[in-house]
Amino acid sequence: MNILQINSSSRPDASHSSRLAATIVERLRTQQLDATVTVRDLGRAPLGELDEPALQALFTPAEQRTAEQAARVAADDAVIAEIQAADVLVLGVPMYNFGVPAQLKNWIDAIARAKVTFAYTEKGPVGLLTGKKVYVALTRGGLYRNTPADTQVPYLKTVLAFLGMTDVQFVYVEGIALGPQAEQEALASAQAQIEEVIPA
Repeated sequence: MNILQINSSSRPDASHSSRLAATIVERLRTQQLDATVTVRDLGRAPLGELDEPALQALFTPAEQRTAEQAARVAADDAVIAEIQAADVLVLGVPMYNFGVPAQLKNWIDAIARAKVTFAYTEKGPVGLLTGKKVYVALTRGGLYRNTPADTQVPYLKTVLAFLGMTDVQFVYVEGIALGPQAEQEALASAQAQIEEVIPA
């Protein structure tokens, strides 16, 4: 089993979402001791945004790219190779202003590449990153689960399915900004959720 853990918090050293993602990974490793784990921390090593120079690099034939363009495409190639090799994906996703962090959006933009991770066909787009299990560790200061204010879950379900990943399990930590007791209850609830979705 190859596990890819993606941390997207802007606070790498004090992140509930990264710790929760790591807890999920450790739970998975108790089931398969020889599992390999790759961790990409987007807070410590953010990817470039999908701006005009990045698009120009992607649409320039490889043999015609400048050194800067080749390096930009190679950075995206590296993250694509990681997700292609993964059997299990674990995402640590805090809520920022009702959405996903910009770092995570940049990672999604990097891995979403036509003819590589999805393809357009006569029957519509087809995701090519199939056969993967996905766990998403969601952390929020307030209470948003199953409300219209939760834009994260619909977005992540849509984009992951577009890329071929439909077996997605969400684990929630909510209300962590509502006081110490609420925070402890949220963390305990998350642990119980993990034990439920990843049986011993």
